[in-house]
Order: sequence, then structure tokens, then C-alpha cells
Amino acid sequence: MMLSFHAQVSAPPAGGATSGQCFSEEASAQMECLIADFGRMYRERNDALREVAQAHHDALMRLSRAAELRDDDTGVHIVRMGFLAWAVALRMGLPASWALQLRQAAPMHDIGKIGVPDGVLKKPGKLTPEERAVMNEHPRIGADILGRSRIPLFQLAAELALTHHERWDGTGYPAGLAGEAIPLSGRIVAVVDFFDALTMDRCYRQAFPDPMALQMLTEERGRAFDPRIVDIFLHHAGSMIAVRDQVNRAGLGVDDLSDAESAGLGEPGQVIQIESRR
Repeated sequence: MMLSFHAQVSAPPAGGATSGQCFSEEASAQMECLIADFGRMYRERNDALREVAQAHHDALMRLSRAAELRDDDTGVHIVRMGFLAWAVALRMGLPASWALQLRQAAPMHDIGKIGVPDGVLKKPGKLTPEERAVMNEHPRIGADILGRSRIPLFQLAAELALTHHERWDGTGYPAGLAGEAIPLSGRIVAVVDFFDALTMDRCYRQAFPDPMALQMLTEERGRAFDPRIVDIFLHHAGSMIAVRDQVNRAGLGVDDLSDAESAGLGEPGQVIQIESRR
């Protein structure tokens, strides 16, 4: 669209004084039209960027679900992961906006498994050193897939995909990071992934009872996991288990993870309530 603007000013008074100059009514109207045009173009630009980001998110979530379905017949593990990570972040007193972004990013933590052969991923017995080396590449694969985007949500997803198998004591993979050198997103996701994975049936074992899984989590405090995050999870274990069970009962899916209004947090001692908006 071509825009033209012709400013007209009244002639200066005798003697060369310019203090009386002003825009004509026509020029003022043209300026108002110009401002309105810029406002509309700005809104259209933002709408287009949101649509692109949403399409990108939808595509990556579907890829994450495809990776998860190779290891979980229902694919609901990644949904529980999102809500549990969100719940922990809120219990830690982190900003609600960051907790919501973590809820959307956490389900992409194992997207790199799309590059792991079924013979390794679904092997019922112990992996050989060669197979373990292949399995241990999935964080890098995931970070490479997600990190190609400059959108903050996917940068966070790439960060936690790369670091959720690091250990607090420095013996994890792929980089051997230790303590707070591990990004907070990776530390939170590591805890909730551990608990949820233990309490679900896998192709190579049955689910552990909740009390046993909590005891196993306790034993890894300060070894595999950030002690503060473990303490918060254990202190609010009843609430966390309720979140997991509500996701299962309500049949929540990946679409519910992005809905800022689909969840509400009660007081610290109360159960977190979540419901589907589908």
C-alpha cells in the first residue's frame, strides 16, 4: 500500500516569525490515517507471528508424542510431565509465566528418542555399552531438533531436553554437569520424569507403587537430583500424586498444556486442580 503525506503549513507572519506555523486539517487527517495504518500492520504482524509460533509448537508436540508412543502406548506420560513440572515450579515460588512455559516445554524432553532405534529403546534387558552410547545421544538429538528455533519456548525445551539426564553429583550425561551448573529447567524435569516413569508400566517392567517410588526418589536426593527440588516434591507428594491422577482421569492431552486457564493452584497445602478445556 502506497502512503503519501503532504504537510501544509500556514504562511509565516510578516517579519519571518515561524511560531504561528501549524498543520492544516488535511495534513492532520493524513497523519491520523498513517498512525492507524501502522497500528493495523503491527497487529497483523503480531497475529502472524503467533500463528507461526503455534504451528511450530503443534508440529513439535506431535513429534514429541510420536517419540513417546514408541516407549509408552498411551503417550500420556508427556502430558503428566508437563503438569508435574508446572506444579513443582509453582511450589518453588517461581513466576507463574515461567511455570506455564515450563509446562509447555517439559513434554518435549525426550523428543530425541525419535532418533533411537527400537532395538535399543524397547530392549527389555540391560543395554550393552554400545547400546547405552546410542541411547545417551537422545538428549543431544532432541536439543538439536528444538534449538533450531529462536522462539523462547523452544529454547527452553532445547535446554531441558539436553540437560534432564545430568545428575546433581556430576555423573550424568551428556556433558557431566553438576549442581547448579545444570539449568533449573533440567533439574525440575529430571525429578518429575523419574517419579512419573517409575509409577507407570513400561515394556520391560510393571509400575512401582507410589510409596516405593517416593522412597527411591528420596535415596537419590543430592546424588541424582537437586536436594531442594526433591524436598519440595516430597513435601507436596500428595498434591503431586493428585495432579498425576487427575491428568489420567480427565484424559488431558497436549492441547490442555497450552491453556493458561486450564489450571488453578490452591494454597500450599491444597490439591492443585486441573481440568480439560476440550
